[in-house]
Amino acid sequence: MTRLTVRIDFEGSRRLGPGKIALLEAIGATGSITGAAKALGMSYRRAWVLLEETNALFTTPVSETAQGGRQGGGASLTSFGEEIVTRYRSVETALLRSAQGDVRFLEQHLRAGG
Repeated sequence: MTRLTVRIDFEGSRRLGPGKIALLEAIGATGSITGAAKALGMSYRRAWVLLEETNALFTTPVSETAQGGRQGGGASLTSFGEEIVTRYRSVETALLRSAQGDVRFLEQHLRAGG
């Protein structure tokens, strides 16, 4: 199956792409970094690093974390983080829609077998 992936490369080797967005979505769905990492099949450490990189990209944090304890800890997206996900998905949808015909052309001319 053909897939078009969107990655936004900012100045200074800073990036926002499908992995970081999937992590934000998983944190929103699970309420924790651990749950998000498990859902995505990645280590907690990798998830933490990606989240820190994403928070460092912007002037406003994309997530909030709470310490563990009796209530358990957790993580959530800030309203800004939710907006980042929404905007990224909007860019992705627009690009996919505009490239649909070109991608179809490329698919039709692929060599068989692989």
